[in-house]
Amino acid sequence: MKSKIFAIAVMLTSLTACSDFLEPDSISTFDTNYVFSNVDDTRRGVNAIYVQFGVDGFRSRLSNNMTGNTDIERQSGWTSSGDRYQIWDLNALASNGDLRQFWNAAYTAIRDANIAIDGITNSEALNSADVLVSRKMYHMLGEAYTLRAFWYSMLTYYFGDVPNVREAPKAGNDFFLPKEDRNVILGQVIQDMIDIEEQMMWADETQYGIESVNREYTLALIARIALQRGGYFLTPELNMERESDYLDYYQIAKTYTQKLMTLKDRPLPEDFRQVFLNQCKFISPVNEEILFEVPFALGNGDVGWNIGITVQGGATATHDYGSGNNYMSIPPSFYFSYDNQDDRRDVTCALYRVNTSFEEEFIQNSTNIAQGKWSRYFLEQGPGASSAKGTGINWPMMRYADVLLMFAEAENELSGPTGDAQEALKRVRRRAFDEALWDQKVDAYVAEVSASKESFFNAIVDERGWEFGGEMIRKYELIRWNIYSEKVAETVETLKAMADAAFTGTGEYSDLPDYMYWKRDESGRFTLLNPDFKVAAPPDDTWNRESFLLSLRSDVSTYQDWIVKDWRNYISEGPKPGVVRYIFPIPQEAITNSQGTLTNDGYQF
Repeated sequence: MKSKIFAIAVMLTSLTACSDFLEPDSISTFDTNYVFSNVDDTRRGVNAIYVQFGVDGFRSRLSNNMTGNTDIERQSGWTSSGDRYQIWDLNALASNGDLRQFWNAAYTAIRDANIAIDGITNSEALNSADVLVSRKMYHMLGEAYTLRAFWYSMLTYYFGDVPNVREAPKAGNDFFLPKEDRNVILGQVIQDMIDIEEQMMWADETQYGIESVNREYTLALIARIALQRGGYFLTPELNMERESDYLDYYQIAKTYTQKLMTLKDRPLPEDFRQVFLNQCKFISPVNEEILFEVPFALGNGDVGWNIGITVQGGATATHDYGSGNNYMSIPPSFYFSYDNQDDRRDVTCALYRVNTSFEEEFIQNSTNIAQGKWSRYFLEQGPGASSAKGTGINWPMMRYADVLLMFAEAENELSGPTGDAQEALKRVRRRAFDEALWDQKVDAYVAEVSASKESFFNAIVDERGWEFGGEMIRKYELIRWNIYSEKVAETVETLKAMADAAFTGTGEYSDLPDYMYWKRDESGRFTLLNPDFKVAAPPDDTWNRESFLLSLRSDVSTYQDWIVKDWRNYISEGPKPGVVRYIFPIPQEAITNSQGTLTNDGYQF
């Protein structure tokens, strides 16, 4: 079932049109008083905040395109000077159109959230004698605070200190605000959510379930942003630092993950693949894995177009599913980091694509491993032979496994690998392995990594990669942990070692497949002979041979360019070697419209 949240006519759109976020048109007191005077119109007003999820600034940029490169997702930014390539290569200009679109979407959503917050808090309906009316109004107030918090979290990850707009646009307001300390902003939005969450409704109590913000998501977002606030950040001098009160925010993360686990615990669905198939089948169950997902309407959303298993369409295609590609491939170093008995690997890492004859075939080489969690190929019905964008597949914003792992991380930081921290990690790993393997893969593994606080943290780093690979949140984790440059440097060295082993037949990775063999069985199903190991020759001539780890080199002595160039500005060739300059310049349009208030200073821009 698809939510109608984007389809509902948004009354405020015509009232708040503006040229940029710093200079919005004023809204009359009568208008806002009317809109927020009752539940139904307030619902429309709050729905306005969600609209920015449906624009390119989010649906194809912020949600996935802009979140590489990491140790588990990559793209070659050095091959073009285009906007997205500038971002991937950490060399974006203030004129970058993708950054402008994101900035405008963020501040438009923040503006609409501020309008809703102002309208609801001044509405008599908020404290109506009708208990249900009051409850719904408080819940929608919580939605507005939570959505505003999300956008500020993202703005501070990409731009550092930014204008802190917390008032609805009204005549007499100062629309030319200077930058505010990012940690002040994050502290404020965390407190906003803490103050409202108990007055919000659970997903199973709301009209839209997990296709709108609910109390589960707000509790989890408190924890996620608390870990951001308690983590490291890049200063204008290109130093990675964190505030001295960081443990206070780890405590907040522990408190609010634990609160959700106590009040609204749920088992993780046993079938990891089904979690994402549900999104491709337009199924949005409450009280299960996903706490909140962006509800893309049919004809909107780019999941299955620029992220997911490739589907080759076009005029020569024999199928009705259109075209979909994958902008962020998964390096083989991450694929082989999985235990080969981990059910998550083959869901996350797709070694096949769908051709124009609607047949599954090998991806050709090791550079094209796709995020396998989504694809237009999984839709119940093809959206049309010429279709591309607009699949309507929802995008996950938070899963319950994230809550468990955030709790484990916060508990470990505060008290070490306690029994509670270990159990949270075990819950995630139990789903990843067959029950017959739990003694070894869950209990023994967790006991081993719990030898120290450091080893348990490293296990959390690994587990979050294996659990959330392809969901495009790794960048933010590597930043707050201050291991971004370290982890991508490890990736490059691992890829080189794999290439060396494939050519020499010796070394740590010499048992991994230099070639992979594949075919379609009698039913037409794609089958791999050796996804985990090297074989000298296939059992018969029905198998197709494709270069795999051998493809990491162009010849016996030269690594493929993408290995040595994709991450170079993240490791040694950026403005400060060993430090990832992940902060980007504020868009020139915003600088110009600020009338001298904003500048791009620091970060060696």
